Amino acid sequence: MMTTDVDNTPNFDPSAVAFVRDPARPVLTHARLLQAGAAVTPHHHPRGQLLWAVQGVLRVISESSVWIVPPSHAVWIPGGTRHQVVTESAAQTRNLYVDPSRPIRDAAQGCGVLHLTPLLREVILRLVSDATKDNTDRYQRLCEVALDEIAALETAPLCLPGGRDPRLVRLTRHLGQNPADPRPLTALAALAGASPRTMERLFRQETGLAFRQWRSQLKLLAAIERLSHGESSTAIAYALGYSSPSAFVAAFRQHFGSPPQSFLAG
Repeated sequence: MMTTDVDNTPNFDPSAVAFVRDPARPVLTHARLLQAGAAVTPHHHPRGQLLWAVQGVLRVISESSVWIVPPSHAVWIPGGTRHQVVTESAAQTRNLYVDPSRPIRDAAQGCGVLHLTPLLREVILRLVSDATKDNTDRYQRLCEVALDEIAALETAPLCLPGGRDPRLVRLTRHLGQNPADPRPLTALAALAGASPRTMERLFRQETGLAFRQWRSQLKLLAAIERLSHGESSTAIAYALGYSSPSAFVAAFRQHFGSPPQSFLAG
């Protein structure tokens, strides 16, 4: 279920280290276990954040977009960006918080899901496990490796852009909760209280995508969550309204560049 309605989930406060300003400690770490249905309260902090779930799928929500983050990927959240983290299944998270004195990625590009390299995965695990030794030369060298790796990571198409117009919000919320709804925009527009022409215009203006593109992206991101929960491609294809499993795999490959299981394996 792709939704930003998380008012009824148990909330946790963000990590205190995210608010520490100290150029001499460019990378601070934090590990957390999030139970199923948990959320970290909406917040922002001065440090940039690389958030990775060793296990579980994360949903990161900003004021206008949603990012889906499987274990093969991490999400970069620039300092000062208001966001919330939600998980429907238990997730073990590892976080690197980067001091604002080290602008390793273009903040203007906003949040982005990044494809993790095997090297960075191991460096993250070591930094988190050795956090009490953060004043040693060895630890600082590992921090520099992590910063270099994060700066070079490629962005993956795991974002679902949203909008702020109330009519658009009503329709995207409905589809987020019902991604297999097969009705065309001519029928769905009534849910938003607008004409199909108006809704198509709002989708293009506020999400940058035509309605058909947006809905296709929604279904693929919903598929990522289902795949990470162990569902088969066949079950997902029929649950999300694809004509066949092969049609689902073809759409997945076209968007992500690899078939479902290969993509999740990293």
